[in-house]
Amino acid sequence: MARTQAADYDERKDAIVQAAAALFASRGFNGASVADIAQRCKTSKSLVYHYYEAKEDILYDVMISHVRALEDAAQDAMAGGAKPEQKLRDLAQLFMALYVGAADRHKVLLNDLDELPKAKRAEIVTVQRGLIANVRTLLSEIEPALKDDVQRSLAAAMLFFGMINWTHTWFDPRGAVSAEAIADMAVDLTLGGLERATR
Repeated sequence: MARTQAADYDERKDAIVQAAAALFASRGFNGASVADIAQRCKTSKSLVYHYYEAKEDILYDVMISHVRALEDAAQDAMAGGAKPEQKLRDLAQLFMALYVGAADRHKVLLNDLDELPKAKRAEIVTVQRGLIANVRTLLSEIEPALKDDVQRSLAAAMLFFGMINWTHTWFDPRGAVSAEAIADMAVDLTLGGLERATR
């Protein structure tokens, strides 16, 4: 007879992912062991291995949970009949909220992607490329000169992400400038420079 799944299975698994994200963010993937993760969860190493076969599998869940949340946010921003400028602003606001709310997962995604096995890394990269494509679409709708310029539209999208992706290295949620204001500033800088950059 097959074992039934515990009622708190998902909660325990998420607790492992959350603990691992914090440890990987502060120590790097190679600086934190499964024993460290278990200790942070106040559980046993064997219980962690009940949920995950390997540390790389935990790393994958840290990353995939974050990029899927970003993907959902992008879909929400892209839906509806708002103008592309407003969609870009909505996307930036949603992304910044996720970057602040899941700062550990975001840092791990940016720093430890190469630690994943090739197939799992490819899955993460596919989602990331979809997010970039969403921004390229919006920027091309805002500035039609980008529609037929693949390289410049990619550069514009990557510059936009460059403004918000690394805010975790300096942004203080308790500071005078809010995450919402940072998102608006990034959009304003993008919109203000887009026409000039495409001349």
